[in-house]
Amino acid sequence: MTHTDVDLDERTDERTDLRTTDDGDHEKFAHVVVPASAVTEAYITGAAVTALCGKTWVPTRDPGRYPVCPTCKEILDMARAARAGGGPPA
Repeated sequence: MTHTDVDLDERTDERTDLRTTDDGDHEKFAHVVVPASAVTEAYITGAAVTALCGKTWVPTRDPGRYPVCPTCKEILDMARAARAGGGPPA
């Protein structure tokens, strides 16, 4: 793999964003972590992981219950487009 290749081994997981929104609710998202093995290892060791968007947390919950983080999705879509030889997605 060259330095320009993008490893798209992905895994989503959730984290709780404790920043308060206008209505006082806490936002929860499933975040994308690359490589996926980092999340598996974090479940076992209790170590923190960092998502594509920069969020860092210790995974403990099922990510399937949450919407995907819009920033993670945007970054992943751009990486996939670059890997496919195209430009940014429309």
